[in-house]
Amino acid sequence: MNRLSSAARRAVFAPLESEPRVDAVARRLGDAITLGLLADGEQLPGESDLASQLGVATVTLREALVVLRQQGLVLTRRGRGGGTFVQAPADSLEHRLRTRLARHRPEELRELGDHYAVVAGAVARLAAERADAHDLAAPRRSCAEFAAAEDPALRARLDGRLHVEIAAAAQSGRLTREEIRFQTELGPLTCLAFTRAEAHRTADDDHAALLDAIASGDGERARRLAEEHVLRSVRLLIALRLDDTSWEAAPAPAPR
Repeated sequence: MNRLSSAARRAVFAPLESEPRVDAVARRLGDAITLGLLADGEQLPGESDLASQLGVATVTLREALVVLRQQGLVLTRRGRGGGTFVQAPADSLEHRLRTRLARHRPEELRELGDHYAVVAGAVARLAAERADAHDLAAPRRSCAEFAAAEDPALRARLDGRLHVEIAAAAQSGRLTREEIRFQTELGPLTCLAFTRAEAHRTADDDHAALLDAIASGDGERARRLAEEHVLRSVRLLIALRLDDTSWEAAPAPAPR
């Protein structure tokens, strides 16, 4: 995958708003790695620079990197050419994802989807009002990569990446970080749906229509399409949670 756009990267490395605890730093970086926002093999900034960007003490960052190494999300090489490098997680393992999905009750998934749909709709509306062609270059690249992707795990990461890029195009760091939070909770699970070709094609159509609405400045249409896309995705996850194999032909619920 291509590197994340500069606007989205600023959201990933923006100073933490809460108390800069070790677990908060590890969560911020771990979320970005899990979503594929930081590419496999990518070198992180040096410890002092990264600590400064995140607004934390160097010792806090070092302890967070220890946590990430224990989780297998980064590795550190010593000597010339050394540093800390991203290791993509093996989120494509179906058993691992189904176990994670099973922890969510259908009612919880529905409420999470309702909340996310509101945020995604607002992000899309703002992007339609504020984004120019330059801002949309990164999400269009992610859209094209998603259309061509064959691996379900890659599809899930590209889907999440696309939505984070759209949030960055809305020019709101806070909303971009909120998008990252939702993608971290729901994004990897969409890998289960993207094993089905029909789900891949439907999402591809959703992405193209959404980007066209944003590019044309049609904020209301962009909001509606973003909400529909989120609600459709959550509907698939709920159906999978219930082992309902009829979800492939199910229409999206009407946006609220």
